[in-house]
Order: sequence, then structure tokens, then C-alpha cells
Amino acid sequence: MNILLLGKNGQVGWELQRSLSILGSVTACDFDSPGDLRADFSDPESLAPLVRRLRPDAIVNAAAHTAVDKAEAEPDLARRINATGPAVLAREAAAIGASLIHYSTDYVFDGSGTAFREETAATGPLSVYGQTKLEGEEAVRASGCRHAILRTSWVYAARGHNFVRTMLRLAAERDELKVIDDQHGAPTGADLLADVTAIVLRRLHADASVSGTYHCVAAGETTWHGFASFAIEWARSRGLPVKVAADRILPVPTTEYPTPARRPHNSRLDTTKLRRTFDLTLPPWQAGVERMLVEITG
Repeated sequence: MNILLLGKNGQVGWELQRSLSILGSVTACDFDSPGDLRADFSDPESLAPLVRRLRPDAIVNAAAHTAVDKAEAEPDLARRINATGPAVLAREAAAIGASLIHYSTDYVFDGSGTAFREETAATGPLSVYGQTKLEGEEAVRASGCRHAILRTSWVYAARGHNFVRTMLRLAAERDELKVIDDQHGAPTGADLLADVTAIVLRRLHADASVSGTYHCVAAGETTWHGFASFAIEWARSRGLPVKVAADRILPVPTTEYPTPARRPHNSRLDTTKLRRTFDLTLPPWQAGVERMLVEITG
């Protein structure tokens, strides 16, 4: 299988270069790739010649405008990257008979209630980011191409900046931390998402009947406060520098940290469809976070 990977420099894209290699030849591109491998999502139609020249068997699109607050100030750019770009890729995939993997987000929902949302639940994005990601989903579905849209949440990776690194640094410096405790979801490792992608793509390429939208997150749920507390207590138990006491990691509401973009309070996603269709068992979120902690503190 010849695979075109877009967004290779992001958290998920970096892991996909590893996971997709077992399926065949991977051409990995990003906005800073040289010459005719450059994938400039700010100019979506420029993606079409890249696809037409390479004629891949599969396209995996890990490129996205994920700066949620910044998107509020630059909606046109967010729309080009999150909606128009995927529309172009889907159109070109349909034209050459390629399979397309595209990633979406819990932000397509309004975050109300406490239930785990299935793929068919009503959408209602609260932000430019969520709205443009929803538009990207709709374009992929409307194209008629063979596709899998993987909605995920709270993605982290050992590589680069992440929430856990920040929490561990602050925990070593401060006597008290305040962390949001009214947003619920499942921290999901970029490595897990990449591994699931390889499984989904292999099946999708052989069986168009599995085309559709799937929720892909680690098992279980927590809050940002729970996420931070788990990481800090793990570090404390291993003798790493932790100044803050466990009872001084304080839960606070979202209103304590106002941001330009509204966040969904309920990001619980039901993964039953993914697990049943592809015969998967998804690990608890704690397992992936612990593995990442070992890597970043080792």
C-alpha cells in the first residue's frame, strides 16, 4: 500500500510515521516539506496536485488547526485548514479510489449532560475550532470516498510540550495548584491513536463497508484535575521533585480560567462502534499516561 501522510510534524503525525510503516510505503509531508512535497493547508487547492502526482492508495490526514483559542481570532485560516483542506483531499481520494483517514474531535459536540456520546449524537460546536472540524467531517462524508473519520479527545504525546510536563514543572515549583475539575474526558495518547489508525486503515482498504465515523479514545474518564493529580502522584511515588501536597492540588471550575473559546464540559465519547467493528480492546487512560511519564522522566 502506498500511503500519503499529511501533518507529519504534529503529535499524531509523528507517531503515524511509525505505525503506518507496517502497511507499506509512507510519503510523509507537512507545510515545511521541500519542493513538491510541501502540503500547504492554508492554500487548500494546492493539495490537489500533490495527490494527483503521487496517486496514493491511502491518504491519512493528521494536519489540523488545533490552537483552539487562536482559531477564534483567525476563523478563515482555521476553516481552510480544518474544513476546505479535508474537502479537497476527500474529493481527490474519491477521484482516484483512495482510502482516506481523517481525524476529528470531541469539540464537534456542545458538551452538555454526562452521557458518553455515540457517533450519531447531535452535534453542536461551541467554538470556531469545533465548527470548522465539523465542516471538515461533513465534507469528507459528502465526497463519497472510502473513509474513516476518527473523533478523539485530549490528545497528548511524550514529544514536545504537553499538559503533563507543565503540571510536573509547576508541582515542583509551587505549594498550591488550581486545576479545572468540571471538564470530563479521556486523555488519549498519540501513539494509541496511531496504532488504531493502522488497524482501521488496513481493514478499510480491504472493505469499503466499514467506511464511517468512529470515536477513538482511551478507556475510562477523568477531569483535568484528575489527570494532573494522577501524574503528580506518580512522580511523587518515584521520588521525583514534587513540592505541592496532594491536598493542595485544588479543583476549580472552568470559569476560573476564562478563554476566548468555550470548552465542552462533557467530552465523554462512546467507543463501542470502533471496538466492535475492528475487534479492539482500548486500554485505560492511566496506562498510556504512565507509559508517557516513564518516557519523559527517564
